Amino acid sequence: MNEIFNAGPPVPVNGGGGGTVTLVEASTFCLSDHLGDIHAGTSQGLFYRDARVISRWELRLDGHLPEQLSVLTPEAFRARFVLRKLPRQGVADSTVLVLRRRMIGDGMREIIVVHNLGEEATAMTVTLTADSDFADLFAVKAGQVQNSGCELAAGDHELHLSDRQDPGRGLTIRADGNPTTHAGTLSWQIVVPPRGRWQSTVCCQPIVGHRAVETNFGDDDQDSPTFKIKQWRATATTLTASDPGITSILQRTESDLGALRIDDQGPGSPTYVAAGAPWFMTLFGRDSLLTSWMALPLDSDLAMGTLQQLANLQGTQVNPITEEEPGRIMHEMRHGPAGDEVLGGTVYYGTVDATPLFVMLLAECWRWGADETAIKALLPAADAALSWIDHYGDGDSDGFVEYRRKTEQGLANQGWKDSWDSINFADGHLADPPIALCEVQGYVYAARQGRADMAEAFGDTATANRLRGQAEELKQRFDEAFWLPQSGWYALALDGKKNQVDSLSSNVAQCLWTGIVDDERAAILVDRLANGGMDCGFGLRTLSSRMGRYNPMSYHNGSVWPHDTAIAVAGLLRYQHIPGAAELAERLAGGLLESILAFGARPPELFCGFERSGFPSPVPYPTSCSPQAWASASTLLLMRSFLGLQPDVPKRTLTLAPRLPDRAGRVRLSDLRLGPATVNIQAKGTTVKVDGLPTDWQLIQP
Repeated sequence: MNEIFNAGPPVPVNGGGGGTVTLVEASTFCLSDHLGDIHAGTSQGLFYRDARVISRWELRLDGHLPEQLSVLTPEAFRARFVLRKLPRQGVADSTVLVLRRRMIGDGMREIIVVHNLGEEATAMTVTLTADSDFADLFAVKAGQVQNSGCELAAGDHELHLSDRQDPGRGLTIRADGNPTTHAGTLSWQIVVPPRGRWQSTVCCQPIVGHRAVETNFGDDDQDSPTFKIKQWRATATTLTASDPGITSILQRTESDLGALRIDDQGPGSPTYVAAGAPWFMTLFGRDSLLTSWMALPLDSDLAMGTLQQLANLQGTQVNPITEEEPGRIMHEMRHGPAGDEVLGGTVYYGTVDATPLFVMLLAECWRWGADETAIKALLPAADAALSWIDHYGDGDSDGFVEYRRKTEQGLANQGWKDSWDSINFADGHLADPPIALCEVQGYVYAARQGRADMAEAFGDTATANRLRGQAEELKQRFDEAFWLPQSGWYALALDGKKNQVDSLSSNVAQCLWTGIVDDERAAILVDRLANGGMDCGFGLRTLSSRMGRYNPMSYHNGSVWPHDTAIAVAGLLRYQHIPGAAELAERLAGGLLESILAFGARPPELFCGFERSGFPSPVPYPTSCSPQAWASASTLLLMRSFLGLQPDVPKRTLTLAPRLPDRAGRVRLSDLRLGPATVNIQAKGTTVKVDGLPTDWQLIQP
């Protein structure tokens, strides 16, 4: 996933602590090294609402770096850096332990604790150096920060940093323990008694529009990250498995998705999910919609909040700069100082797939039991989205939705594979726009079917019949235009001259997910996905290793994206009656889960697609984001798919067709909310038990 501004690769994140620690909570995230330091000249920093408010944050003990021992991150928004002071010359061991306990929210709090483990008092100077460039997120990621500097001022136990270009933007840093303050530094002269300790709490408070942002770090404060994650866990479904590795992944998923939720519009406003850290801590149409779909077994309210927020931002006019069009669902929203300059506005609409995905998710929320009044309130937005599909989305009236950017500033590719070289032929040359992607036609097919189901349920038979007719016509025309009989797979896309872009890609597996593929084609396609250079052993490659532009270290041409593999698995299990489909699904899911465990139970945005036989551990992609919302949610889609979990609350049915791998053991979903019902599900292998299902519901086990 690239944002609209893509002038070059990100600058290195690492500073001096060996690797990167990422903390995230709603609109705030922090990148540091493993010492907890933030280094100038890197893409590290504390970011608030798409602007970097701290670009340097360094702790020194008597002027020297401490030594790293370990880092613990019990929550996505909290870290504890365990350090020690270097031993005195001629002494083997240090007796001074240093802890940096950091929490982020709408700002940052850091508690510095010095423990003297020795038998003599120890004296030292503790110094914290801070600076900011107030750079926009886009510029930081691209390594194109033009630092105009900030004004530094010292007060009574506090520092003031203000943006020279925007005096209304700034940061206040306050500390206890009576520090000495100078412009950019806080320092403490301390003496720690034998077996004693010293500590200071440092709080960083952003200032936006001349107003200080309210920070709430008390565990019992309703706006604090700790309180919010407790509330999230109290209302979300509890998911566990006998396999401790799978359970650890599910627990990390719950924590990360909880931290990626955003509610920045005030009380009563919808809560939606951001795309991911570090660079996408904002609402993204496609990413937020797919994440919400995957997260339905955990929390269906997140999906409704995402839909409501996207409906609020739905296009109403034609604007070629932002690519807004009536009915179109936005691509991304930004709040940083350069948002207007980069996006042409705070909201950019250049995506081809978010609009049908919006309608798909609305229908799915309806099936999962979302409030009918809320569903009906969003129907006009769904109908406007379908109107965009029929008119603006299909500019040449050939029945397929295609894209072509409106100006040279927009994204050249506007599907989920949005890097410049991602849409290519088997021989490697690039497709020319306008481009009709295969999976987008599947999304449109599913969107029309879903809206038809709702129309029928609400008594609008004419609309239901019309949409189903359009869907079936699309399915037939799609097969005729995209199928490659000589290859045995669907074309990745049609180019501007309606030539079939003939490379074998993971996009075709997403067509299985939406059901636009008939069984005859599916049987052939499953074989190609299984034996066509797509499975690297840790998941499904984005592009077959037999294609001309294949590169396992690329962004979209041979890498593995966890969410993409999870959607492919869901598609294969939709066609599990086809020989080999279920077996391939289990193989892909098993490889993906092993890769996630190799990454510490937190799946990255993507990783390299090297063959597992040559690389027994997954190889990281250098600038992959983590946590990434749809990557984190991918395990939820895997669980749902292997459970065969399909609720239909309006019809009072719950379908379960478990096909759980032996490794998972017994899987439990506790307090799963399905409209007015709350059920508990236990499954193992092909057996399942459900408690709490209302007596007027039907349990379907095909």
